[in-house]
Amino acid sequence: MENKKEKKFSINEAKAKIEHYCAYQERCQKEVREKLYSFGLYSDEVEQVLMELVKTNFVNEERFAQAYAGGKFRQKKWGKAKIIRELKWRNISAYCIKKAMKEIDDEDYERSIRNLSEKYASKLSIKNPYLKQKKIMNHLISKGYTYDECHEIVKEMT
Repeated sequence: MENKKEKKFSINEAKAKIEHYCAYQERCQKEVREKLYSFGLYSDEVEQVLMELVKTNFVNEERFAQAYAGGKFRQKKWGKAKIIRELKWRNISAYCIKKAMKEIDDEDYERSIRNLSEKYASKLSIKNPYLKQKKIMNHLISKGYTYDECHEIVKEMT
């Protein structure tokens, strides 16, 4: 069995690789930090490279949060609660999260709840309206929508 030893990069090699990594798609500081550690850098080197990336705008938490929130809402139809939870897990500041939530239009958000409800309801073959409501609500909550956001919409549907 071969023993694979991780290659340790120099700071300049790591910086070049991580710039490419950040240019490919928006990254948060947590992801970049983890990637730099995987290159075999020490903590002071990681922080030095990360500071340079922030200065050169390769890493921008606000821009990341806005892109993440908009993308997850439009592509995966995630609700605000799930997006906020994921951003917090990535150590994004409350200010950046608040700005990111402004990326989601309220009318689009409500339309998304309605569309997801109707699409899921059409797949259900349940006759009992209360059980059907419960199933739809559970589905929406699992997608990151809150009970309060969905309850009236689902109630008027069934």
